[in-house]
Amino acid sequence: MRITLVTPAAPGSKSGNRATAERWARHLRGLGHRTRIITEYEAEPTDLMIALHAWRSVDAVRCLRETHPETPLIVALTGTDIYRFQQTHPEETGYSMAEADALIGLHDRVGDDIPGVLHARLFTVFQSADPLPRRLPPVRSRFDAAVIGHLREEKDSLRAAMAVRELPQDSRLNVIQLGRAHNEEWQTLAEREDASNPRFHWKGEVPRWQVRRYMARVRLMVISSVMEGGANVVSEACVAGLPVIASDIPGNIGLLGEDYPGYYRVRDTHDLRTLLLRAERDADFLASLQAHCEARAPLFTPESEQRALERVVNAACGQYG
Repeated sequence: MRITLVTPAAPGSKSGNRATAERWARHLRGLGHRTRIITEYEAEPTDLMIALHAWRSVDAVRCLRETHPETPLIVALTGTDIYRFQQTHPEETGYSMAEADALIGLHDRVGDDIPGVLHARLFTVFQSADPLPRRLPPVRSRFDAAVIGHLREEKDSLRAAMAVRELPQDSRLNVIQLGRAHNEEWQTLAEREDASNPRFHWKGEVPRWQVRRYMARVRLMVISSVMEGGANVVSEACVAGLPVIASDIPGNIGLLGEDYPGYYRVRDTHDLRTLLLRAERDADFLASLQAHCEARAPLFTPESEQRALERVVNAACGQYG
């Protein structure tokens, strides 16, 4: 079958949407399909379209329905689709969601935040991650925590940096931030924080192999987002056995589980600081975070993701015999 994946992220982009499109294309080729990834759809015939992003891909969805109305359509919902654009751009976002024969959510609580009429078409596809070659010994003189992702509003990117500004003298907590600034404002904020906060180090955008090396060496990861569709970096941490401290938003709870002990109140610097200090000082607490993450790891294997994609494709195409 010919499958067209539409993503707003151009070739070479390091955005999550592009990485997801390329990974899904590999999985679908492994199932015997012919795949291509495009950023703009121009009415070319295809046997199935997968649109990554309901709002940003609405033009492609409209074009498909106007020119090839019988072609099955799958729409993958991002965090901004679910938690922003349903409210700010309801007509376009709602159109893509309503026209889809199947919807993909990247965490298992998406159904709580979309219209009930769409629940029968919703499938969860957890994003997969490859295991690290090996864990590296941590820096003994510091308790390093990583924050991984582009610096932008949705990520509340400097929350961990703020949490380590005022710590007891004997704390070894240190935050390493990886990712480029979304705009000049975030660039300035990160540079100022790096210059004024001795416990914060912004590395900017680094190659993928360096990200994985940091993940192999740091003691934990912080994901401080205010909205997430299901961050792949959480999958990567679980597969790596890397403890996570996460904001208590649906996108994190839908990946780590209701009973995960490492949540803090979103945007609450004091609450995050308390958990970071507990992780540094309480070995049993840190071990419990790691054990919970490792228990979730089987959800995030490439084989699991491929099987989930196969179920969605079969469901979307089943309506057409």
